[in-house]
Order: sequence, then C-alpha cells, then structure tokens
Amino acid sequence: MAIKKGHIAEVQIEEAAYEGKGFGKLDDRAIFVKNTAPGDKVKVRIIKKRKNFFIGDLLEILEKGPGRIEPHCIHAGLCGGCTWQHVSYDEQLRFKRQHVEDHLQRIGGLKTISPLPTVGCEKTLGYRNKMEYTFGTKRWLTSEEIASGEEIENRDFAVGMHIPGRFDRILNLETCYLQPDFSFAILDFIRQFAINNNIPAYDLHKKQGFFRNVMIRNGVRTGDLMVNIITFEDNSEIMEQLKGELLAKFPQITTIVNNVNDTFSPASEGRYQNIYHGSGYITEKIGDHSFDIDANTFFQTNTIQAEKLYEIAKDFANLKPTDTVFDLYCGVGSLSLFVSDAVNKVVGIEVNPTSVQKAKENAIRNKVDNCEFITGDMKDVFHEEIIFKYGKPDVIITDPPRAGMHPDVVKTLCTLAVDRLVYVSCNSATMARDLAELSEVYHIGRVQPVDMFPQTYHIETVAELRKKS
Repeated sequence: MAIKKGHIAEVQIEEAAYEGKGFGKLDDRAIFVKNTAPGDKVKVRIIKKRKNFFIGDLLEILEKGPGRIEPHCIHAGLCGGCTWQHVSYDEQLRFKRQHVEDHLQRIGGLKTISPLPTVGCEKTLGYRNKMEYTFGTKRWLTSEEIASGEEIENRDFAVGMHIPGRFDRILNLETCYLQPDFSFAILDFIRQFAINNNIPAYDLHKKQGFFRNVMIRNGVRTGDLMVNIITFEDNSEIMEQLKGELLAKFPQITTIVNNVNDTFSPASEGRYQNIYHGSGYITEKIGDHSFDIDANTFFQTNTIQAEKLYEIAKDFANLKPTDTVFDLYCGVGSLSLFVSDAVNKVVGIEVNPTSVQKAKENAIRNKVDNCEFITGDMKDVFHEEIIFKYGKPDVIITDPPRAGMHPDVVKTLCTLAVDRLVYVSCNSATMARDLAELSEVYHIGRVQPVDMFPQTYHIETVAELRKKS
C-alpha cells in the first residue's frame, strides 16, 4: 500500500540530519522528524511526501534513544530558539562534528578530511550576550491550551519568539534560558508594563500598534547592559514612563535605546533611534581589546566562544611579526584587532560601511595603528589594485556570510596562492563547496568545529589551508 499524507507509522531514528531533524527510513525512503534524537523509536504522522523522502510530525516517543534527555525549558520543541534541548550536550557535540565531516566529504568531495572533535561551550545555557524578542497580536496557542477549552487571557497580545516557519505567530514565553536570568526578567517586566497601561503590540496585518521588539545586549566581560525597545511610533511620554520604571526595577541597566521603525519592514533596526538613558552603546571585550556596540551593530553573540574561535584562527594562521594579513568580511574588526599584535599589518575588507566605520573607531579606541579598513563588496574590491596598494598578503583570513564566498573571490584566492589561508565559517555546507575549489591550490590541514550555539544545530568551523609546494 502506497504511503500517503496523513499516514501514521513507527520509525526508528538513526541519526541527526539537516537542521537537527531526526533521520530514519520508511518504505525505503528517508524520513525526517523534528524533536527526535538518534536511537528514538517514534510514532509519526506523514505531513509531507516528496519523491525521495517524507516529513513526519512526532506523535509519540515509543522508546527513548541513549542521547535523549529531559529539556530544561518548558518551551523546548515548540520555540525556535532551542531545537536540541532534548539531546545531551556530548551527543550535540558529536553530531555537529559529524555534520561538518558529512559536508566536507559529500559536498566538497574531500574524502580524506576528518574534522577534529568539536570545541564545546562551558555554559550550555545563558551563553548569549544578545536576545531579541518580538511582540505580536497573533499569539500561538499550544495544543494543551486548545484542549483545555479555557478562556485564554490576553489572547491578542504576545511577546516572545516566532514559531518556526510562521512569521506572524508569536509564542508567548513564560521563561527563556538563552541569556542570563535578567534578560527574561526585563522582557516580562516590559510585557506587564504594556498590559497594565493598555499599550498595544504592533499588528502586522493592520499596520498599527506600538511595541514591536525588545532587544537586550550585555557585556559579559564588562557588565554593561542595554535595553533596546523597538516601536512603531515615536512616543516620548510612554518611553519616559517605561524608562523610569525599568531603572527603578533594574538599576544595573546602563543604557536604554528606542529604535523607531515606523515602516512596514519587520526589521528590528529602526529608521532612527532615541537614547533615553546612558550612552546608547555597551562596551565588550574580546581578548585584550574592547569594542563599543550600539543597538544595531553586529557582534558575536557568544563572547566566551568567540575568544576560543579567534584563538584557533590565530593559531591556524601561524602568524609572524613581519606578516601582512588580509581579513576578508571583517565586520567591525574584532578578528582584525585580535591578530594585530602578532603581525606587521592587517587590512580588513567589509561591504557594510557602518561596520567599517565601527572597525576604524575600534582600532582608535584600542590604540591599534597597524590596521586599515576598506569598504566594498568583496567580489568588486578584492583584486589587483588592493594588492598593489598594500602588497601581497602573507596570510588571508576569510569569514564569509552563510552563503559562502562569491566564485570570483575564490578564484582570486587561488590566483594569489598565499602561503597561509584560514577559512572561518558559519555554514559548513558552503565552506565545503569553497574548499573543494581551493584544494586545487591549497593543502587542507586541520578542520576545527567550534560550538557557538549550544542547544541548536548551528556550528562554526575553522579550516587551516597551506599553499601546495
């Protein structure tokens, strides 16, 4: 009998696969099921049928796999913030290394490359230095709430995380363990402030309301604490009242910012911002260098692991005092500054002009005078003119976005054939694709996965490349 959508079956989960879904076999096809762990025997309902695979919805865990544990958070399995809380951390680290190896060998064709064991995180909860929560009028109701038949209080008001795949539905959080405890306490306080004062959440469909997002950033090394409130309207009366009540309850807050996004874009970055308390930025340290981070500046969200990641990149680069280093996709210059004390010169290249300006300011702030930063799209500016101006680099460090490097950038790297190349990646699939091309010119040495995001399937990777003789 052909298996159709809606069919209920028992499945043995063999491994973790794409986006952390459990992988098994059904009717000689692959089946992927969220919220499962290797070794689980589960009952599932088929919700999607494709030519070569099925997607199943978990109905019941019949037998627990050896790596399955009880999640710490009541929202695990539903919230998009933590997708692997039901898996032991040792198993998470093993899966992440396995995923990097699979990408290298299957996508990159690099059959002989075997990654090192994943560098784990000392804190598997409360490790983030930034959290962003969303307000909405479409609260997601859990199956338990629906089954209860009880009236849901404040049904048209929610603040928390988006339900995965549903931009318009918000899970009203009762707790969150991704950032230290103060983060959820502040969020809950602002939620109660809105309810008590009858201030509406922004409605995506009606294009009206006030509160859109709350972003909380903290300096792990400095103790600085920012509350950034994103609103649809600019209302100083509401913000002054909220500021006063926030500071009375949380005197450790060092700055309060209001980004005003009065457009229909869902972005949390406002068209302009008002500073209601403090400097408008926090300061954080990585290694010996400090960085000013404003409400809309990109910065690594796990400070402790970022230091480990940078140390590994620095080690793989085998830096010398006479070296010229090119740092591609340098962002606000955090990695450029981190290696600057070991080399003669660093040239950072970044497409975002705001980030480049921040990188220059960070260099001045840290009294680093051997770093220069260039604005431009990598495929357009990384060419002969830069080489002529700054000299051929001895080392290149590249840390591209999830899409990996543009083919023209890969070609330039192959043409340059520098002695040492370090590839830092947030997506091992696109890294594997790029390494396959680079392996024509470079020998691939150590490949080190680094876990920046415990309880999720995301993994950072650092690869060491050397020019072939």
